Amino acid sequence: MRRLLTFLLLCLALPATAQLRVVSLAPSLTETMLDLGAGDLLVGVLDGGDRPAALAGLPSVGRYGQLQAESLLSLKPDLVLLWPDSVGAAGREQLKRLSIPQLVVEPRNLEQLAHSFIEIGERIGRADQGRQLAARFETGLAELRQRYHREAPLRVFYQVWDTPLYTLGGKQIVSDALKVCGARNVFADLPLPAPQVGVEAVLQRNPTVILVSEPGQASAWASWPQLAAVKSKQVWPVPDRGLERPSFQMLGATEKLCRLLETAR
Repeated sequence: MRRLLTFLLLCLALPATAQLRVVSLAPSLTETMLDLGAGDLLVGVLDGGDRPAALAGLPSVGRYGQLQAESLLSLKPDLVLLWPDSVGAAGREQLKRLSIPQLVVEPRNLEQLAHSFIEIGERIGRADQGRQLAARFETGLAELRQRYHREAPLRVFYQVWDTPLYTLGGKQIVSDALKVCGARNVFADLPLPAPQVGVEAVLQRNPTVILVSEPGQASAWASWPQLAAVKSKQVWPVPDRGLERPSFQMLGATEKLCRLLETAR
């Protein structure tokens, strides 16, 4: 009994372990932290679009593409989660000078996205949660691949913006989501994540389906009736913009995409 009492007194005397302080510099990484049950570790986020309600009162360190280095420093983070494109080249240079530990997460396909859950989980002390999240994602992904496989993939043009005309290259994760759905990005051969293309190039590659990021962009394609997608009236808005935000929710967004493409002729 005396030994047990001594042990308990020693435990009380030990300083409490400091909680890891994490700043997320991308909405997708913020979502991943919540999916890992690690929202309590977040002390700041980079805003972009609607913020999860659970983090409404959390300090901001800027908006997408505009990092506020002073705000970041004031939060005294132990770790910064970084998606490189979210802060731009100038922001990345600022981060280098700040010498704050970073974890760079930049999955180019869905398998890498699943692995990123494990990587983040291990780094923040939630390894079990990271492995479980990855396993659930991989299981759901395998089911989608099996269900929506096509011998002859659909040719899809994915339009990010209209003026000027931007699409996604083959190393962008949405291209991999299209593969899961039995489709192929007609500009998958381009190495840039978001290359600018011309209408002439789209005409030459003649997609079966055109997906537009905003519904208002669809009507402009009526000017090109020779396109297979226009002839078959298969110019559609992207069913879920979560496709462009790589976190666990992308599994559900990919399933919506697959269901839409399944109706293509």
